[in-house]
Amino acid sequence: MTGTYAKPGKYTQEGYLLCEKEINDKGGLLGRKVRFVVYDDKSEPPTAIKLYEKLITEDKVELVMGPYSSPVTNAASTVSEKYKKVMMASLAATTSIWERGFKYLFMTISPAEVYLEGLVDLAVERGLKTIAVINEDTLFSKAAAKGTIELAKKKGMQVVFHEAYPKGTTDFSALLIKIKALNPDVIAAGSYFDDAVATTRQMKELDVNPRMYGVTVGGDLPEFHQLLGKTAEYVYGSSQWEKGLPYPRIKEFVANYEKMWNREPVYHSAAAYGACQIYAEAIKRANSLESDKIREQLLKLKMTTAFGEYQVDERGFQVAHKMVLHQWQDGKKVTVWPSQVAEGKPLYPTPPWLRR
Repeated sequence: MTGTYAKPGKYTQEGYLLCEKEINDKGGLLGRKVRFVVYDDKSEPPTAIKLYEKLITEDKVELVMGPYSSPVTNAASTVSEKYKKVMMASLAATTSIWERGFKYLFMTISPAEVYLEGLVDLAVERGLKTIAVINEDTLFSKAAAKGTIELAKKKGMQVVFHEAYPKGTTDFSALLIKIKALNPDVIAAGSYFDDAVATTRQMKELDVNPRMYGVTVGGDLPEFHQLLGKTAEYVYGSSQWEKGLPYPRIKEFVANYEKMWNREPVYHSAAAYGACQIYAEAIKRANSLESDKIREQLLKLKMTTAFGEYQVDERGFQVAHKMVLHQWQDGKKVTVWPSQVAEGKPLYPTPPWLRR
């Protein structure tokens, strides 16, 4: 996997391939072995369109799983819809993707707009009043920022800054200097992995000191702390899944994943695995590979996998799955929200960089 979204894309691929192995170990699907055909879309929507055309028209695949990220899924799903292939989108979160009237596209994860709900909730609980929001200027990140702003305003916070930056930005100093001058209580970043790392590192360099700081995508990956070390401490990250959550077969999933890939799964792995399990269940119930019969099953299916709950509305839009928020504490991710599944309390307030 290459491009801006390479790291979560690789975890996504690993989740798919574990699911493939487990289905085949149990005899396959409808009596046949499952084989994934995987290409690298380079994190580029135009490349994904070409590859999905190739998958369907040249490779003659019978079923289609989604790529990683909202921008790439948004593009790739135009192809699957054209050929009336059900696409189980494992890692696309932007609501607008499901507002195009597509019949054959199904969502697995919670929508982008609620990624930082936990950060806002915890900030309000602590009496914080002001928030600054930044985001990559692409589909998911814009939706995540918009949702965060709406949640913050609804809960009485003042949004003192909001600005988007182009995909591929590496220097955030101009943005951060403007935010530093406003001294907000909270900084929320609609990010992916590379920009989440760069933003956090440059906040330290510029001595930007919010009382809470959280990112959407990237903060959940182990590589975030591996690259940043102590600089990652106290940072909040949103996650669709953590291994301590009370879902069925979650321990078995984690053990099998670690055995197969020699590392722990992250939420991208679990979402891909869960999407594959849901798709397989719908196919079994349909007893067919015909798109309309599978679609009918996916629309009425209610299911809990190792990834969590699945249920969609008439658009194929996810309505059951729940987000969590974690914080890096002593090199570990600790789930701190919601309280029903929290592993520990948030370390608060975040000390200034000079005191860490």
